[in-house]
Amino acid sequence: MHCSACRKDILYEAIHWVCSVSTCNRSRTRLVFCSVACWDSHLSTVRHRESWAVEERALSRAAWAALADGVPEVEKVARAPVAPAPAASRIVSPAAPRAPAISTPAARAPADVPTLSAAFERDVMIVVSKMKKYIKDRSGMNTSDAVAEVLSDHVRALCDDSIRAAATDGRRTVLDRDVPRPRR
Repeated sequence: MHCSACRKDILYEAIHWVCSVSTCNRSRTRLVFCSVACWDSHLSTVRHRESWAVEERALSRAAWAALADGVPEVEKVARAPVAPAPAASRIVSPAAPRAPAISTPAARAPADVPTLSAAFERDVMIVVSKMKKYIKDRSGMNTSDAVAEVLSDHVRALCDDSIRAAATDGRRTVLDRDVPRPRR
């Protein structure tokens, strides 16, 4: 396989990323990317409402040979659970900030991973106008600007819990099932 963005080879059984949008994964288009940065570059040409990069492992040489021989269906080798790849093969966009290293030894980030700046830790993580509109429509109440900072702290805590859940499962991708459900 070749990366759909930079055309680099994706080796047998190598980690690669695919777009979560089904139209990018059809047999005719089948977009695959060697890194999250390459996946991100394809977003400038498509109009996805919501998408993310899904980590997969390429087929083995034997599985490709079985496909070439016309075997009706090869088992889902690409989506089979596999051991995490070494940190050196995981390329993340340098522009995107990374979460701080997690305390478990198996999930600890490499030493060269930048930590979050104090300014980023204080950024508002929600759309204030939408939050205010929701509260106004739901209850008729006004909302203080200070609420956005408190809610952002809650969002950060949810993100940290999600990161821990993914690391516990041995993944480097946070999935929807890692996010704690809201209490009602």
